[in-house]
Amino acid sequence: MKDGFWGRRRFSAGLAVAALSGAGLARAQSDGPIVLGQSAPFSGPSAQLGIQFHAGARLYFDAVNAQGGIGHRPVQLLTLDDGYEPDRCVANTRRFIDQEVLALFGYVGTPTSLAALPLFTQARVPFFAPLTGAEGLRQPFNRLVFHVRASYDAETALIVQQLTHLGLHRIGVFHQDDAYGKAGLEGVARALAAKNLQPHATGTVPRNSVDVAEAVEKLVAARPEAIVQVSTYSASAAFVRAARKAGYGGTFYNLSFVGAQALADALGRDAAGVVVSEVMPSPYQTKRQIVRDFREAIRKGGNKVQANYSSIEGYVAARVFTEGLREAGSRPTRESLVAGLESLGTTNVSGYPVSFGPNSHQGSRFVELSMLTGDGRVKT
Repeated sequence: MKDGFWGRRRFSAGLAVAALSGAGLARAQSDGPIVLGQSAPFSGPSAQLGIQFHAGARLYFDAVNAQGGIGHRPVQLLTLDDGYEPDRCVANTRRFIDQEVLALFGYVGTPTSLAALPLFTQARVPFFAPLTGAEGLRQPFNRLVFHVRASYDAETALIVQQLTHLGLHRIGVFHQDDAYGKAGLEGVARALAAKNLQPHATGTVPRNSVDVAEAVEKLVAARPEAIVQVSTYSASAAFVRAARKAGYGGTFYNLSFVGAQALADALGRDAAGVVVSEVMPSPYQTKRQIVRDFREAIRKGGNKVQANYSSIEGYVAARVFTEGLREAGSRPTRESLVAGLESLGTTNVSGYPVSFGPNSHQGSRFVELSMLTGDGRVKT
C-alpha cells in the first residue's frame, strides 16, 4: 500500500500518546481536550481499514480544532492498534475506559467490537461509528451504540436482489470463520430465504489469514454462479486469484468492510469485474455536497489523505459525531453526549441523511454497489 509505512509510523506515535496520557486524562475531560479512543487495526493484513478510516476522521477533527475546537477545546483522537484481534481490542478498551475517555470512536470490525461490547456497556461509555454492519451491535438496542453506516443485512439484501435480478440463483458464500463471517453469512441466508433459496455452498478462512486453498477447492467444485465474499481485503484478494486460477468463471461480490480501494490495490489487474456493496456515497463522484466537502478538506489538508470509501467513512463519522457533540453542552459528559446525538433526530450532514432518536441509533440505511476495474479504480 502506498501509505503503509507512513501509517505504521504514525500509529506507533499514536500508541505512545495513548499510553503516556492516562495520568491527566480525567482532568482533561473537564478542562482540556475532548478525548476519544479508537482501537483498530493499524498493522497486519487489515491495517488499511484502520489507517484510512482514522485518516478521514482526523481530516475533519483537525479542521474543527483549527477553528478553535468545540467550546474552545480541541478534539483529541487517541489510537491503539489491535491488529483486528478481539483480545487486543479488549485490552485497549480497558485502557481507554481507565483513562476516562469521553467516548469510543471508529472501532473497526465485528469480532473486535463485539468483544468490547460488555466492557463499554458496563462502564456506560458511548460507542460511536464502529466500522461494522453486524446485527449483534444493533439488536437488542443499546443506548450507547451509534451507527453511521447501514447494516450487513441491508448490504446482503441488495447483493442478493442484484444477483437474482440477473437470473443468478446458485450463490456461494466465502466467509471469515468468526463473528463477522457469521453475520455476513446469516445476512445472505436471510436474503436468499426471502426468495425461497439458500446458499449453494460455503467456504471459510480464519481471521487474519490468507489460507484460502480449502475454501477455493470446495466452492469451485460446487460451481456457484456467483460468490459473496465476507472477509477482509487480503483474504478476499487471495481467494479471487486462487479461484480464477482454479478455473472459476463466476462473479465475486464483497461487503463494504472489505475496503474497495484496498481490495483493488491488492488485486491489481485481477480486480476487473469484482463488485463491492458500499455504505457511503462514492468519494470519487462530486455530485453530492458531502463528497465535495470531503475532497475540499483533503485539498486544504495538503492532499495527504487518500480519497476512498474507508477514509470518507471516517470523515462522515467525525462530522456526525461533532454535530452531536455541539448539542452536548459546554462541558460534555458521556450522558449528555448520548442525549446530544439523539437530539439530532432526522437530519442531513451536507446532504448525507442521518437519523438518531431515543429508540433508534441506526443512523443510515444508504447502500449502493460499486465495481472494481483492472486499473485500480472503483466505479459506481
